[in-house]
Amino acid sequence: MALRPPMWRFAILGLMLGMAGLPIYLHAPKFYSDTYALSLTSLGLVLFGLRGLDVVQDPVLGVIAARTAGFGAWPLWLATGVMGLGMLALFSPVIFLPPLVWFCLSLAAVFSGFSFLYIRVYALGLHHYPDRTAMMRLSQMREGGNLLGVCLAAIAPTAFAPAMDYPFFGFALAFVIVAWVAVAGVARWAVTDHAVVAPAVDPMPILRDRSLRALLVLGGLNALPVAVTSTLFLFFVEYRLDAGDWAGPLLIGFFLSAAVSAPLWSALAQRYDAFVVLAWAMVLSVVCFVWAYTLQSGDIAYFALICVLSGATLGADMVILPAVFSVQLGRVRDASQDLAFGLWAFVSKLSLAIAAITVLPAVALFGFDPNAAPSVQGLYALSVAYALVPCLLKLAALAMVWHIKRGKTNA
Repeated sequence: MALRPPMWRFAILGLMLGMAGLPIYLHAPKFYSDTYALSLTSLGLVLFGLRGLDVVQDPVLGVIAARTAGFGAWPLWLATGVMGLGMLALFSPVIFLPPLVWFCLSLAAVFSGFSFLYIRVYALGLHHYPDRTAMMRLSQMREGGNLLGVCLAAIAPTAFAPAMDYPFFGFALAFVIVAWVAVAGVARWAVTDHAVVAPAVDPMPILRDRSLRALLVLGGLNALPVAVTSTLFLFFVEYRLDAGDWAGPLLIGFFLSAAVSAPLWSALAQRYDAFVVLAWAMVLSVVCFVWAYTLQSGDIAYFALICVLSGATLGADMVILPAVFSVQLGRVRDASQDLAFGLWAFVSKLSLAIAAITVLPAVALFGFDPNAAPSVQGLYALSVAYALVPCLLKLAALAMVWHIKRGKTNA
């Protein structure tokens, strides 16, 4: 038996995680708004509550992941089952509870299973490929698979629509199949971890390291722009651009561009200073995306170009940040890898929680209501929230990158 799994198996795991990640923020709120006429404010509050659950449970799941790593693959299978059942329930054509309660419970199952798998997948990668060069290659492959998974999840409901009455449920079924195949691909290597898991799980070696603390802050701050745009994307395309039928292709263009660009960013980060490369990618992302604020109804071609260009800059975020965090983590003695990635997931989920509780209620407060005829003021609020707010947040993340760089954090 090989001592470690081939990297391409992590690409399939990344694909599975991508199918369960950002698309939930794209599909689920609009699906429940359209199907059950739930208000944006109520959906935003529920998402915030669920993100709050994740904020609390992710470090706990990191501890559980570390404690159960010696049990072989069964914790991975259990988490996959929970996540798959949650996904099927989320998009089920038949629900057995009030829509908001059903939305809350099914998403909680998806998030919990996803979080555990995310932590274990990243910790397994660092365990099997600990050196900097291998980790950068692994990150490129894993995040490339992640982006491909996002693309598949974005287009799946549209692709299934001609063949079935419930295309979102068809996506959920396809996801369950992919998830079981992905976990089966690494199950036999999961048992190797028991030899290296420390008997105690202590977060202090992670939190005492100045570089890891700074990278955790950067990870959370840099996740905010994506959290905002992913929450509002479908609403912006349908109501601001009047191009709801183009949502799937536009998403494909965005994430496919990120996947194609990932190898380039990985190569640049290996050849030059990773933080300098990341900073330039952030500058380019703001330059490309800020023009979305000026778009009006029918400007589909311009928005498609913005999606492709800004998607190309996303590849840097996806590849460089996790790899830099993994490399720095490998240098910290007595640090639990599972707990560290639990904290990494924690800061990302915190960003999503902040976006959920602020963005949807804010655009509703300023007059945007998808269940009524959009007003001029509501559309203006939507444009500001979707295009300008993420650019300001990205500039704040850029400032954090230069702060880390000045502090001589190793890349």
